[in-house]
This record gives sequence, C-alpha cells and structure tokens, in this order.
Amino acid sequence: MALLSFERKYRVRGGTLIGGDLFDYWIGPFYVGFFGVTTIFFTVIGTVLIIYGAALGPTWNIWQISIAPPDISYGLGFAPMQEGGLWQVITICAIGAFVSWALREVEICRKLGIGYHVPVAFGFAIFAYVTLVVFRPLLLGAWGHGFPYGIFSHLDWVSNVAYQQLHFMYNPAHMIAVTFFFTTVLALSLHGGLILSAANPGRSRTNFRERAEVKSPEYEDTYFRDTIGYSIGTLGIHRLGLLLALNAGFWSAVCIVIAGPFWSKSWPEWWAWWLNLPIWI
Repeated sequence: MALLSFERKYRVRGGTLIGGDLFDYWIGPFYVGFFGVTTIFFTVIGTVLIIYGAALGPTWNIWQISIAPPDISYGLGFAPMQEGGLWQVITICAIGAFVSWALREVEICRKLGIGYHVPVAFGFAIFAYVTLVVFRPLLLGAWGHGFPYGIFSHLDWVSNVAYQQLHFMYNPAHMIAVTFFFTTVLALSLHGGLILSAANPGRSRTNFRERAEVKSPEYEDTYFRDTIGYSIGTLGIHRLGLLLALNAGFWSAVCIVIAGPFWSKSWPEWWAWWLNLPIWI
C-alpha cells in the first residue's frame, strides 16, 4: 500500500483525551486509544445482550427478532430484564459505543492536526439516535415510547407513530428533513458524476484509440458554469454536502421530538394558522 510509506509520519504519541500513553498505539492500520477500548467493550456487551434477547424467543428469524422497550406502565423507571430492562441496558451500551467512537475520532484528528468535522458530523447522527431513545421518551414520561430493536418491529413502530400523529407527512420539520435528504442526494450525485467524468474522460479528440488525459478542476468548474451559470468549487461542494447532510439529520430529530411531546393533534390542524391569515379574509 502506497499510503503506508508516509503513515508513519502521522503515527505519533500524544493528542489523547484520556488515558495518556496507556492505549496510545496501533494494531495494524487501526488506532486503539482509550476510547477504542471502550467502544469494543460497549459493542461486545450490547451484541451479547441482543443475542441473549433473541435466545429468549420466540424466534431466531433475523427479520422478526425484536428487543422491545419496557411497557408504558414502567414510566421512567428500571424494568425487569425480560420485560424491557434488556432494551434499557442495550441502549446504554449503544450510546456508550457511539460516543466512544466519536471521541476516538477526535483523538485521531488531534494527532493528524486536522479539524473536527468528522466527529462533529457523526455527533449529529448520535444526536438523532439519542433523540429517539432518550429525549423523546423523557419528554413523554416513559421509556416505552422508544423504538424496539428489530427489523420488522422497528418498521411497525415507525408506521404506528405516523398513524398516531395522523398525516405525519404534514409535520413541517419532517418536510424540511426530507427536503434536505433529497437535496443531499442531488448535490452529491452531481458531484460524484462530475468527478468520474473528469477522471474518465473517454477517448482523445485527436486519436480515438488513445485515452484522453484526466481533466483538472478547471474543467469541472467550467462544466457547471456552462450548465447553471455558477460553480461552487471543489472545496465548496464538500462544504455544501456536509451542510445538507447535517441538516437532514438534525431536522429528522426535530420532527420526531416535537411529534407527541409538543404537538399531539393531527398535523393538518397545525397548518390552520396559514388558513387563518388575514390575507385570505
């Protein structure tokens, strides 16, 4: 691997947040670190508990295995392991693993002397997850409002919440989140297509049998100037992609946390303010 020839330059001691030199080393291409150890710990414990929950039955069908949260009657208290306590411990392990991984990313950024954009971006994904299993249940007063850990059971939960909210697609934050998701796909697909076009330019104009030279960013900028009149640039498209993606995750969390704790009616009713504007009178 060509990268290995200069990776040694960046594999230096220091930059750790906790633990000092205790776990400040690499195993092959993987940095360990204190938070790498905690990530492994929480991941192993959580995975074992999921397997244990599956062993309790009633099926080993991977599509139907489900670890359900406690019943609503338990409120915000601890439930017995087989009645939702398993879900509570797995949730703690999941949050521990996700946060540990983000902090491990911070340590690697400190070693390389780069910005914290990657762990910050991952933090938005963690925020969306914690909103579903911690913040929203806290606001509603029961852990039972969290989603179950399973494939079909999770999809059923999503469907049920949508029915409970009556026309969930009218949730304004949901509209904003979906808009950002689609715009992210649009922007980054255009970017990816442009990069492949420049890196694989086809045949030469002068000799069709010869491959043309890989094009430079100037060609990429020119393409979008000729297409839409403006090019955001090679750095700008990555900033835009990050901004769009983070907003998609953020507004996804907002749309579900306001559904129930702050608005329990049908979402079409929320838009009554628009119909009551004096301009329509």
